[in-house]
Amino acid sequence: MVQEKISAALNGESTKERVASLNARWRTIQAERVLRLALLEEFPGRIAVSSSFGTESAVLLHLVSRVYKAAPVLFLDTGMHFPETIAYRDELIERLGLRDVRIVRPRAEEVASEDPSKTLHIEDFDACCALRKVRPLEVAMDDFDAWITGRKRYQNTDREDLPIFELDTTGKVKVNPLANWSPTDLQTYFREHDLPRHPLEAQGYKSIGCSTCTTPVAEGEDPRAGRWRESEKTECGIHITADGKVVRTRLIDTTERA
Repeated sequence: MVQEKISAALNGESTKERVASLNARWRTIQAERVLRLALLEEFPGRIAVSSSFGTESAVLLHLVSRVYKAAPVLFLDTGMHFPETIAYRDELIERLGLRDVRIVRPRAEEVASEDPSKTLHIEDFDACCALRKVRPLEVAMDDFDAWITGRKRYQNTDREDLPIFELDTTGKVKVNPLANWSPTDLQTYFREHDLPRHPLEAQGYKSIGCSTCTTPVAEGEDPRAGRWRESEKTECGIHITADGKVVRTRLIDTTERA
């Protein structure tokens, strides 16, 4: 076990260099150790977990609960989730003993102004995601220096070079402990720990967002093919640039130095 915080060895380094050093040292580290490092050593009290409480969320949340049950968990309540997702969220909170799940919502006055008829998703996917996800999360993240996500490289081609640690466009450190996990790894973990499944998974939903913009996925399709179907959009905007384009947050090469 590491006896000293890595940050102590990185005195004087920029955040960019810090992320590069973390990737260089810990690119093959196991997920639970990544979480222990991030939650208890690198960013104690300054890091949150972002969770959609979707089909694969139980794995990351179970790992988090093993390390630190009081870790802040941010759930973006867009007001357009499937009822099954809300019920699953509540089940996991109780089952895993999560102590600090924070419900993040868009400002009511902004929803009333920008989407009074709740049809913005039909007119502009990106604008709807910005209103209900991107901007509320930015506000919630003001209290944190880093955040943990459940993204994996296999999910689609836009994530195939996802590192364990990255620096996002706002200067926050993003931690992806499950980046190198495969579907088999996830299924094995579900079985070994007897974790409950999202109730919509059995109906063909492999990646679940808002009910208005999510459809089941056919056999052989990309797991995220059911999100914003028949459009070029593949990300909600949380993990992409502020202008709404599907471009990954700025990755830090482990050999790069400021």
